[in-house]
Amino acid sequence: MQEITDAILIQAKQGNRQAFRAIYDACSGFVYSVAMRVLRHPETAEEVTQDVFMKVYDHLKHFQSRSSLKTWIYRITVNTAFNAAKKRKSEDRAVALDEIKWVSPGDGDEGKRQEAKEKVHQLLGRLAPEQRMLIVLREIEGLSYEEMASAFNLNLNTLRTRLRRAREAFVNFARKEVMCHEM
Repeated sequence: MQEITDAILIQAKQGNRQAFRAIYDACSGFVYSVAMRVLRHPETAEEVTQDVFMKVYDHLKHFQSRSSLKTWIYRITVNTAFNAAKKRKSEDRAVALDEIKWVSPGDGDEGKRQEAKEKVHQLLGRLAPEQRMLIVLREIEGLSYEEMASAFNLNLNTLRTRLRRAREAFVNFARKEVMCHEM
């Protein structure tokens, strides 16, 4: 996500549509990416992206700059995506991992990388939506603990505890998967 200058933010708060468009252009890719990873459904991810920017537009004048604009938009995105995921109530809520960074290009042949992506995709799909989102934001999107704590409106220790539990659940599912294939 690109940084937004204070001048653009001030102009957007005053209703300047070009300035708001600059915010949209800088942030929409990230918003869509998070929505897609939560929902794994392009049309719903597009709807979530539109909803997020409607909320940003409607509430931008109240943005106090206590956190960064980036963190504020993360929070709106996470909440909107979670609400959309709750509405879907289906297997389609799994995280899309088309661009997963956990398997590097030098890790064997393309078939093995694709197989690893699919396995991670399946394992993440077993997690609760919040656990899935925590892992995606930290491990795939690379957010800092501080950014995540702000986005989830949690204190840092609570966030770390929840992320640790999400990782443990992921590892437990992976172990069960390995044990099932060995039998």
